[in-house]
Parts: sequence; structure tokens; C-alpha cells
Amino acid sequence: MRLRSLIRRNRELSPLEKLFGSTSRERILTFFLEEPHKSFFQREIMFATGQSLQAIQRELINLVDIGIVRRTETGTRVYYQIDPNSFLFKPLKEIFKNSAGR
Repeated sequence: MRLRSLIRRNRELSPLEKLFGSTSRERILTFFLEEPHKSFFQREIMFATGQSLQAIQRELINLVDIGIVRRTETGTRVYYQIDPNSFLFKPLKEIFKNSAGR
């Protein structure tokens, strides 16, 4: 029974969610790529993507470790921004652009 529910859930995922294995990661990257020259703090990302703060924190750590996202501290705030100098920026931008509307 569990296998059937996993298969059914997998069919409901977008192609990007299937590719990245995480709804949170896909939504965060989509959000960042819509405004690549802007920085955001965690709660802004949380409200914009509809994901929990815990999921946002977990995925931001992963994306910073991979080098796709930059983390900047300003006073007491921590900001995140997609890194346009990352070797993954252009390929990701193309993937997300080509999958829009699917």
C-alpha cells in the first residue's frame, strides 16, 4: 500500500520537483531566479514560497554548501541571494526557464 501512495505522489510532482527531489528546493530556486540580483532573508523566502521555516533553513544550508546561493550578514540580519557567478547559475536559469508552465 505504501508503494502505491509513493507512486501516486510521484506522479503529482512537477518535473523540477522530480529532478531536484525537493519541493522546497525547487520553490526556493524558482523564487531566487525570478529576481537574481536581489537578496532576501529567511522569512521573506518562507512567505514567498509557502514552505516552512525549517524547510527553508535546511535547503538554504544545502544551496550555500553547493555554491548556488550566497549568504551575507548585515548587522543582525542574514541575507541570501542566488550567486550569478556560480558555475551552476546559467544552467539552472535555462532549466527553470524551459520548464515554466509545466
